[in-house]
Amino acid sequence: MTAPAWDEPAEFSLRPGPRLVVGPGTLSRLGDLARQLGARRVLVASDPGIVDAGHAAAGIEALEQAGLTPALFSAFGENPTESDIAAGAAVARDFAPDLLVGLGGGSSMDCAKGINFVVSCGGRMRDYAGRGTATGPLLPSIAVPTTAGTGSETQSFAIVTHDDTGRKMACGDPRAAFRVAILDVNLTLTQPLSLAALTGIDAVSHAVESHVSRAATAGSRIYSREAWRLLAANLPLVLADGGGPIGGRSAVQIAAALAGLAIENSMLGAAHALANPLTATHGVVHGQAVGAMLPHVVRFNGPACGDRYAELLADVGIQAAPATAGDRLAEWLADLLARSGLKSSLAALGAGPFDVAALAAAAATQWTAGFNPRPVTPTDLADIYGAAE
Repeated sequence: MTAPAWDEPAEFSLRPGPRLVVGPGTLSRLGDLARQLGARRVLVASDPGIVDAGHAAAGIEALEQAGLTPALFSAFGENPTESDIAAGAAVARDFAPDLLVGLGGGSSMDCAKGINFVVSCGGRMRDYAGRGTATGPLLPSIAVPTTAGTGSETQSFAIVTHDDTGRKMACGDPRAAFRVAILDVNLTLTQPLSLAALTGIDAVSHAVESHVSRAATAGSRIYSREAWRLLAANLPLVLADGGGPIGGRSAVQIAAALAGLAIENSMLGAAHALANPLTATHGVVHGQAVGAMLPHVVRFNGPACGDRYAELLADVGIQAAPATAGDRLAEWLADLLARSGLKSSLAALGAGPFDVAALAAAAATQWTAGFNPRPVTPTDLADIYGAAE
């Protein structure tokens, strides 16, 4: 057998990520895993929806059965704010945990990471915007995702909304990464199909953007490419029959974690830069916002990374020359968006009117814009918004 070609310099740095504990029912291992990390007192961050679904109670029971003392913080919602993190940090200071758990979707995991920054290092969340911003050791932590999409379980970044501006801040440091991520597919079965679509499309956007990021390497593409293959094969099955077989759901969950590892090692691009102002200014849910923008960004990027897009197309059985790969992949993604039931244009979002110039100016300030494979100016970003209208 001939070894596959290694078509780029092999020198790179790779963060392999947390220990993954995968399988139905693995939430029951939370207490033992926490104890292995030296925990005695554990603060669990779970949003109210996760509490209502009973998942937080199941996690707390697993901790108690292992002889640990848990506490719950749930006073936050989607897109946690600096104020939410401050409230959680106050609870943590009173309770004095020696381990944190983020149990829920991306918001719960971001909240746990944010609390860890503030309770361990002091200050406010805005003090930790950027990469490598922790000022000292952080508490060990465990992630238990209940959705399959954000990939927060395998990233060291907390995404927190700035209190004053509504802008999303990426606050990251390797010390903030979860030590363990429990991927229990049973926890994803309670989410409605609409949420499975939103989070699944988010994971697809992570795989596509990280694969062509300016910071991508041969190492990071191991994660992005496998995430894409799993998502392309299994997400349509999940979306087609009202939930899909548990094997398909598990594959999507693993793919989301792999895509998170790809982000951790390479970052994202213009689709996320364009999506974030739609969420901040118009309240468009993140998965919907990034899904609507992704095909248009792929078309824009085609001249700069058609060869990489051709690789992704080959994985779904489509042969395309680099010159046409951007358009072909954009068509494939638009079809997937339609099958997911999500909107494909700004007009269809029903959140307008949209001030395209203001949105583009905000998008240009987003960190991820600088990693787009084709450089983007505010004018370019306005044109992409225009194409999506």
